[in-house]
Amino acid sequence: MNAEAHERAAWPGVEFERRLRALGARYHIHHPFHRAMHAGECSRRQIQGWVANRYYYQINIPLKDAALLANCPDRAVRRAWVQRLLDHDGQGGAEGGIEAWLRLGEAVGLARGELEDLRHVLPGVRFAVDAYVDFVRHAPWQEGICASLTELFAPIIHQQRLDGWPEHYPWIDDGGLDYFRKRLGEARRDVDHGLDFTLRHFSSSHAAQQRALAIVQFKLDVLWSMLDAMQLAYVLDMPPYFTCAQP
Repeated sequence: MNAEAHERAAWPGVEFERRLRALGARYHIHHPFHRAMHAGECSRRQIQGWVANRYYYQINIPLKDAALLANCPDRAVRRAWVQRLLDHDGQGGAEGGIEAWLRLGEAVGLARGELEDLRHVLPGVRFAVDAYVDFVRHAPWQEGICASLTELFAPIIHQQRLDGWPEHYPWIDDGGLDYFRKRLGEARRDVDHGLDFTLRHFSSSHAAQQRALAIVQFKLDVLWSMLDAMQLAYVLDMPPYFTCAQP
């Protein structure tokens, strides 16, 4: 009997999708830092730290998407994917996600320059985000698309902030929440495209499906690790190099 005969059969599409969605149990919505934020337990400093560090993620999303486009020879895919880049950078007179995040920063009391010069970005956050960009830059473009599938779980987290922040953090100007309002529709659109592509491209074999699950888990690890760094710095009061002697 040859090796192919021993290979495990691929899951049916419905089961493959179920397993992808089941990874939502590891989404950073379940991280202690995010749970505290959702419950209204974060201080002003903790909210500001989260916004400042997530800004580094926001500005790297277009770089990640540009790298994917550069690797992709499929014109139809490029035409669909380029919208993600424009969503963040903006186009024409339309404000993009990065500008909306800067306004969120101002709404929580951070000066624009504090975000743009990245002075608050923790090394652990920088390392995690850079790892994601580097993965998409060097992996096959199909795997870069698959890595985006943590967006399956994003609408829930955006809606939570829209529902809870006005009550828990009334000091945050409501206009600063426009980023989350905007992303509700964009994330659902992006999920439809990314999920359809992943289910088609990675369904050829059980090994390919397992690879897809591993890629999504990697992206979940990126998001979780970012919050680990923030938990240490802003909750446990253990910022980078806190044990080193001060000058």
